[in-house]
Amino acid sequence: MPSPYPGMDPFLEMQEWDDFHPTFNTVLREFLSPALEPDYLVRVERRVHVERDGTEPETMRRETYLVVRDRETMQIVTVIELLSPSNKRRNGDGCREYLMKREEFLSSPAHLVELDFLRGGIRLPVVGSLPPGDYYAIVSRANRRPRCEVYAWTLRDRLPSIPIPLKLGDDDAVVSLQEVFETVYQRARYDLSVKYDAALDPPLNESEQQWVNLKSTRPAPGV
Repeated sequence: MPSPYPGMDPFLEMQEWDDFHPTFNTVLREFLSPALEPDYLVRVERRVHVERDGTEPETMRRETYLVVRDRETMQIVTVIELLSPSNKRRNGDGCREYLMKREEFLSSPAHLVELDFLRGGIRLPVVGSLPPGDYYAIVSRANRRPRCEVYAWTLRDRLPSIPIPLKLGDDDAVVSLQEVFETVYQRARYDLSVKYDAALDPPLNESEQQWVNLKSTRPAPGV
């Protein structure tokens, strides 16, 4: 059964993010690879950081991200990052470490595509201000920095199609984030696990909450 929402499902953020994050990256690679072959390779890479909280034990966090490499030289052409809650936790170790890594990418000749599918947490810094939205995709082309392309959408919108920049002279690859999301949701069968009567964090305003309540009213799985 598909998600009851037209685009991003806000309940995944609190309930299924640890599964959604790596699954999304894997499916995104499946969508991208055929369009980039044979000149490029798309690889899932991993990093580990320790998250410290004054009230909780240290937690080892493992995160995945995608890199597009030139097949001949194996040089990184584009980095694609799907942000995690730890990347957006104010003053958290995950946020500090991600911002350091982000600065490395932005100082390199690689393009950076950042996907923020999380309503919670801080918005990461950009030059200028972001347009209104609940979710964002930011495309930072190495040859156009500090300018970047910002795609913003709300809880009620479908996810956009965005460009994945490649080497100069090569056309962008275009990927439908909506199609990737729908594939992830149905492949993982989140309809069987997500509790749509749970409270959302951060909370919604009254109008948005009424809309969510209406969308979340659905038959039980198998009915």
